[in-house]
Amino acid sequence: MTADNEYPKASNATLIGATITYVAGLFLLFSFASPYWIESYPEMFSQFKRMGLWEYCFDRFRLPPYQLDKLFLGCHYIFSQEYYVIREWLLPSWLMAVQAFVTLALIFSLSAQILLACVIVRWPLRIVLQYEWIFVSLSFILVAASSVFLFLGVVIFGGNCYRRDWLMYPSFNVVSWSFAFAVVAFIFFGVAAVLLYFESHKLYELRAEARNLVAQMQHSQPEHALQQLRDQLHSQRQIGWNS
Repeated sequence: MTADNEYPKASNATLIGATITYVAGLFLLFSFASPYWIESYPEMFSQFKRMGLWEYCFDRFRLPPYQLDKLFLGCHYIFSQEYYVIREWLLPSWLMAVQAFVTLALIFSLSAQILLACVIVRWPLRIVLQYEWIFVSLSFILVAASSVFLFLGVVIFGGNCYRRDWLMYPSFNVVSWSFAFAVVAFIFFGVAAVLLYFESHKLYELRAEARNLVAQMQHSQPEHALQQLRDQLHSQRQIGWNS
């Protein structure tokens, strides 16, 4: 067996936590980009059709308080020129807070996915072996923060989306699958954060052994040192699981 195959692989807990994080990231990405956070019932023939964090869709809509001789038709980006005159109504402060929380959750989750990818593929090898507990700990913090931010986002949106000073005739509307995806994502991030927390705690206890054995790689035969590192970390993990 070559030295490239001798180094200790990522633990099952890390692999499962990373997989759940990647799945949650996909749900979050679809929720972030899709315009289906809330939509009107088709049978109501409402002038409002649907909206997402960054897009609104109308069908010959006129906003009465503005007395504008303009009908809004089709789907447009919320910051487009088309919605300039009604943007203050379309984008209340609570919705801007939702946008900020979901955006932060997306950024943090992508950062965690990059760190977890480095841990799984073991690149760069020596740095990951020596500081794996730091990689996993940072991933835990980022994933936990993503879950918290998403929770705040869905709670704020769910508590305000039926306000009568926002979309007219709120009883004609219903939260849709983009909102549901955000809820699923925050739950998945929470589960992944728990797994990564316990794994980071185990890796923290093994940090001294890993540091010493990585140092030995620089002064002994690589195959022997890597084999020793793998065996010792494996035995330590087995003891941790059995205790």
